[in-house]
Amino acid sequence: MLVHLRRSIVVSLIFLVLCGLAYPLAGTGLSQLLFKHQADGSIGPHGSTLIGQGWSGPAWFQGRPDAAVLSPGPGGVVVSGVTNVGPRSKVLEQSVAKQAAALRKQGINPTNNLVTTSFSGIDPDILPSDAYAQVDAVAAARHLSVDVVRRLVATHVHTRELGFLGNDTVNVLELNEALAQLR
Repeated sequence: MLVHLRRSIVVSLIFLVLCGLAYPLAGTGLSQLLFKHQADGSIGPHGSTLIGQGWSGPAWFQGRPDAAVLSPGPGGVVVSGVTNVGPRSKVLEQSVAKQAAALRKQGINPTNNLVTTSFSGIDPDILPSDAYAQVDAVAAARHLSVDVVRRLVATHVHTRELGFLGNDTVNVLELNEALAQLR
């Protein structure tokens, strides 16, 4: 019986070292080696390029609305995630109408993606058409030429992955950081 107990303890320790230490360290090492920017959280001076940032006003390009909500009560916590409202929901209809009105007030022609949240609720990217819909308002608010702002958007379009996966996108944080450098 002691032989079986000793064998099971040795096997448990071996798997603890392999699965609890070696495997996570190998995964961390490979991710740091191959994908350092993503593994470190893609943090730049104004936030992460992997998480949507809150930009407001016509002086900045705006991303999709964030699905983050403040939990009720004192010391509320910001919780991010999907809202789970259906396409016939009055809450969704009111939210979209409110967002569309706010965009129109800023001189932006609202697109579907600028008034609805993404599946994750914190998408950092918009479609190029969403960025181009904001060009006139951003150029006017910053007293820049429309052509200059349009070229800035064109230089920040990321093409589809592998040429066929997904859509062309524009990272809003990267675009706004480049916009801030225009003077």
